Amino acid sequence: MSENQQQLHQTLWNIANDLRGNMDADDFRDYILGFIFYKYLSRKMTLHANKALAPDGLTYDQVMGHEQEEALIDALRTDALDALGYFLKPTELFSELAKRGNSGGVNKFILEDLQKVLTSIEQSTMGSESEDDFGNLFEDLDLTSSKLGKTEEAKNELIVKILNRLEAINFDVDNAESDILGDAYEYLIGQFASGAGKKAGEFYTPQQVSKILAQLVTTDKDRLKSVYDPTCGSGSLLLRVAKEVNEVGAFYGQESNPTTYNLARMNMIMHDVHYKRFDIYNEDTLVNPSPVHSELKFEAIVANPPFSAKWNPDAIISDERFSPYGKMAPKSKADFAFVQHMIYQLDTNGTMACVLPHGVLFRGAAEGHIRKYLIADTNQLDAVIGLPANIFYGTSIPTCILVLKKDRKTSARSNNILFIDASNHFEKVKTQNVLLPEHIDKIVNTYRTYCHPELVSGSHDTHPATIDKYSYVASLDEVKENDYNLNIPRYVDTFEEEEPVDLQAVSQQLQQLEQEMESTDEVITGFCKELGIKTPF
Repeated sequence: MSENQQQLHQTLWNIANDLRGNMDADDFRDYILGFIFYKYLSRKMTLHANKALAPDGLTYDQVMGHEQEEALIDALRTDALDALGYFLKPTELFSELAKRGNSGGVNKFILEDLQKVLTSIEQSTMGSESEDDFGNLFEDLDLTSSKLGKTEEAKNELIVKILNRLEAINFDVDNAESDILGDAYEYLIGQFASGAGKKAGEFYTPQQVSKILAQLVTTDKDRLKSVYDPTCGSGSLLLRVAKEVNEVGAFYGQESNPTTYNLARMNMIMHDVHYKRFDIYNEDTLVNPSPVHSELKFEAIVANPPFSAKWNPDAIISDERFSPYGKMAPKSKADFAFVQHMIYQLDTNGTMACVLPHGVLFRGAAEGHIRKYLIADTNQLDAVIGLPANIFYGTSIPTCILVLKKDRKTSARSNNILFIDASNHFEKVKTQNVLLPEHIDKIVNTYRTYCHPELVSGSHDTHPATIDKYSYVASLDEVKENDYNLNIPRYVDTFEEEEPVDLQAVSQQLQQLEQEMESTDEVITGFCKELGIKTPF
């Protein structure tokens, strides 16, 4: 990470901490991220308009009051809606509101103007192709909330301070090669998640885990036609996948929480993903999947679904995503329902990787039936990876990653499943366990060795991806013998023998202790005689 990036991260986090006062960090998140997003949209609009006006010798701030103002604004609006997906007038730009709020060194009242601008951004897209991507995007920025202050003046003062602090920062949006702001936005999302407790897991997957999932599904790929996350949260996992390949054609995601859904759309745009290249849908994936997504198959799928969530399978009993299995995931644990949904959406040449609680590896009844179907009937399970406990925000339970491929029949590993036990490979940082780069690399490299054992030189008595006390390549027959129980210790022996006890050395130590105790007793006896009291023994 560059020094500029680190400085920007720290500056933004300092602003968040300085200005939120007694407000809960989770509440303040929506304001600070929303205003950063507003500044980003303003700068992109200015750059785009300046480029369009350059042949006329004009800049965007010269349009208002120009004799052809109306015609210029109309032309720029049409052009911006296609290129950017939204439109902002010069008077609606972030810099103008910040300047107006702090004019003359006195905080002018701008809350009403600011609300109108945010509404205008959304309304500018109505009837256009980008309407779904920008609709209600700022609905969580409640400028009337008492959390901002008890009086209207107090609320206004806080908002003006936020705008002015952000206005003073150069986000380097002009640099097309830079993603400093997108990374900073991602950093802030992570920081808020780490302090939000249990709620954080609903919208954010730690980058260390995202990196593993992204590298697993991009093995042997340098371009992806599409990537999909059915529980996309803030969209960080989708964006992580894009960092592992040269190009991603399109991003698809679904998120049930409206606030998090807004965050995901903002996050996409902040990372310069054009509105035509992403489609995020706001609904419950299991019960109300996107009608657009349902018609598609995806080359890569990643997910960190809510662990053991409750769901209602009764409403979709005949759904083709689940009906081939003959069993539905239990109402109290939707884990396998998400797996079934993802397999249904996976393309023939696709790979999916998802994080799940350990219970999916061994629980019986319907889950055991589904597990057997995925292994014995369709042979789609490729790898099982055990992660350390306490690496997710809000839960300390150990988790695992399941890697599945739609068609393994033509693969050299079609009769095997890779098991990795990485549960003891982490570093403790304060109260959280953290996967370091070397831990991530070991997991990914082991999986890639499993995919391509022919690339590993030397003779091997076992599969090259089998590493003592870490990983094991099991045959399908072995898994069958275990009644399709995938509990990792059944396959990876991590037992460490204790050092043999040297009884002679122990005996000598006991004799020495006995001598030391006798000597100590003599000293105590001497003190007692001097004091004229009885010894305590």
